[in-house]
Amino acid sequence: MNFIDGFVAAVPTENKAKYIEHAKEAALLFKGYGALGVVECWGEDVPEGEKTSFPMAVKCEEHETVVFSWVTWPSKAVRDKGWEAMMQDEKMAAFEMPFDGSRLIYGGFQTIVNE
Repeated sequence: MNFIDGFVAAVPTENKAKYIEHAKEAALLFKGYGALGVVECWGEDVPEGEKTSFPMAVKCEEHETVVFSWVTWPSKAVRDKGWEAMMQDEKMAAFEMPFDGSRLIYGGFQTIVNE
């Protein structure tokens, strides 16, 4: 089954257009290194929790919006090789993040159900 890299970030709401441009460029890079697809989602109904929530996880501030995204890879091996190559790519080094990357949360997940 596919392997998924998942991401959650807090993006300044005023940077939505910049984020979309960044995401489109990043998607081309990911796909160039073997990703099957990239999905980017701008938060619209993301409630603040009492114990835990997306906003709490990324320390989302009032002027920010939670973004949830994922990259689909055909396998973990392709993902690992793709990430290794991307880290050497000068395009990756040139990316200007339109958000505070220190509050980005991410992880790699093995697909176990895909109905």
